Amino acid sequence: MSETTDAVSVEVDAPLGVITLRAARRRNPLSTTTMKAVTAGLRRFDEDSDVRVIVIRAEGPAFSAGHDLGELVDRTLDDERAVFDTCAELMRTVHEVRQPVIAEVAGMAFAAGCQLVATCDLAVAGRSAKFSTPGVRIGLFCSTPMVALTRAVGRKRAMHMLLTGEAIDAETAADWGLLSGVVDDADLTTTVRELALQIAGSSARTVSIGKQAFYKQIDLDEASAYVEMAETMAANAMTCDAQEGMSAFLAKRAPVWTDS
Repeated sequence: MSETTDAVSVEVDAPLGVITLRAARRRNPLSTTTMKAVTAGLRRFDEDSDVRVIVIRAEGPAFSAGHDLGELVDRTLDDERAVFDTCAELMRTVHEVRQPVIAEVAGMAFAAGCQLVATCDLAVAGRSAKFSTPGVRIGLFCSTPMVALTRAVGRKRAMHMLLTGEAIDAETAADWGLLSGVVDDADLTTTVRELALQIAGSSARTVSIGKQAFYKQIDLDEASAYVEMAETMAANAMTCDAQEGMSAFLAKRAPVWTDS
């Protein structure tokens, strides 16, 4: 499967699904059309058994500069709602698909672009990458990016970024929890691919169970989380791949996954 528009390409490079933002000259704005295309790509990958990990990347010097501001000027309230509802749907879909989603971040990731990075399950950036939520400077507070940002970096650091609009570098972003890794710019694509292939080598069923369990427990109190995850692990242990994996470990052999 391969689909390409002026702004987004969606292609399978089994076992990976790759979504590429292609509006490099405009710094890959997350227009409504672009967000819908990315959401549609994620959902198509979710239904493709050949895709075990999804990578979101971008062409050019920016991962994404954020929303297309041209869509937000001289519009009705319903028009404005439609833009941010589309954005929220994209972010929810990142978490809803069964595969882990990795952001491959080169260049700037500002506003909704930073939100997308914070939302992805993993995010690896080149050392020259920058991250910012600068909406306060143009009178439009980054309230939807705040949701993912706060959950990634914590309250005080998120508020600092939101109130000042200052950009942080990749090393700081990793230290704060916005990124899972930082590498030299020249090594970014190779590193992300190696990471994705490492994850793809595990049982797709097990990885899917783990991803959904992570988001189910993350906002629960500790006692409730243990109740939920004990049941999740018990059900996981009954799957074919869990039984195969444990048996293979005991027999000192490589497991053979059936993704069931």
